[in-house]
Amino acid sequence: MADQKLEGKTIAILATDGVEQVELTEPRRHVEEAGAETHLIAPESGEIQGFDHHDKDQTFKVDKTVSEASADDYDGLILPGGVINPDLLRLEKDAIAFVRAFAEAGKPIGAICHGPWTLIDAGVVEGLTLTSWPSLKTDIENAGGTWVDEEVHVDKGLTTSRKPEDLDAFGAKIVEEFCEGKHDELRESVEEASAEKQNA
Repeated sequence: MADQKLEGKTIAILATDGVEQVELTEPRRHVEEAGAETHLIAPESGEIQGFDHHDKDQTFKVDKTVSEASADDYDGLILPGGVINPDLLRLEKDAIAFVRAFAEAGKPIGAICHGPWTLIDAGVVEGLTLTSWPSLKTDIENAGGTWVDEEVHVDKGLTTSRKPEDLDAFGAKIVEEFCEGKHDELRESVEEASAEKQNA
């Protein structure tokens, strides 16, 4: 049996139609094998459509809509990629507020591939270092973050990776960060960026 170091913790996975399937299933497997419970959160109830690159694949049952969910009920957040999924989530005010609430509470977040798009709209990347799918580099830098080309990168409890080939490293690292719990440095980074915007 795998080390149950996340036993008693509940992790939210925020996704919608167009999610890159393996970027949902593999991180979910890593945290569940470490003992965590996971909930799939989406803008609407029912099921979401997973994709294998450009092709439709499996569907996944939604556990809660984002309007029903609260970051207070979770110990960490996973943001899978796929081009369509985070682009749709960026248009959902409840989804953006949900993501921001994790950062404001200092709760660990894992985002892979195009997943950081949602972080940008939540206004939480300023002053942080991230990796992602390479096409997000300019978006991250324009949002005040620093982009690096690494298999996995952690900054103040925010874990990011570039692509499906990085999933083993990503899965291992998010388990580690979720195990550590809240990161006050993440909360402070978001507060500092917000204060600077208000004073600008």
